[in-house]
Amino acid sequence: MNRRIKVLAALTIFLGLLSVQELKGESSMKLTSPEFEYNKSIPEKFTCEGDDINPALMIENIPAAAKSLALIMDDPDATKGMWVHWVVYDIPLLPRIEEQSVPGKEGLNDFGRKRYGGPCPFSGTHRYFFKLYALDVMLDSKEGLTKQALEKAIEGHILEKAELIGLYKKRK
Repeated sequence: MNRRIKVLAALTIFLGLLSVQELKGESSMKLTSPEFEYNKSIPEKFTCEGDDINPALMIENIPAAAKSLALIMDDPDATKGMWVHWVVYDIPLLPRIEEQSVPGKEGLNDFGRKRYGGPCPFSGTHRYFFKLYALDVMLDSKEGLTKQALEKAIEGHILEKAELIGLYKKRK
């Protein structure tokens, strides 16, 4: 039985689904924002009702072996299913992603643009997941990758993952 668990763990890491740290329960990379707290409301400034710019993000404890970062922001509560708001990769190992910035190569979001698209739900409160990946490679891919293409490219290269969730409900 112990051998089976080890084989499954190795396969899971190989496929890039979990990192060694996550399997050991030692995930230490953190993603926060000075603009909003985990599972709290994203300020209007960062939405379609405001300036539609990305919030600042703080990154702590990037793994020493990391070569680059990748970031995906999506909304699982969208009417048509998962809606992708921002795709960024080949991000240098920065402790902070500045407000209204382009920290790396931008991919194509579901608005059909290569830039940040802020929260803009049709109805109700939606959850917005900022998923940050520490990678053991610099992807050196062209700009414009979709979320799906990025997820395929980072398979087997994820050292660690951190997540920040923000909420938003339209006011108008």
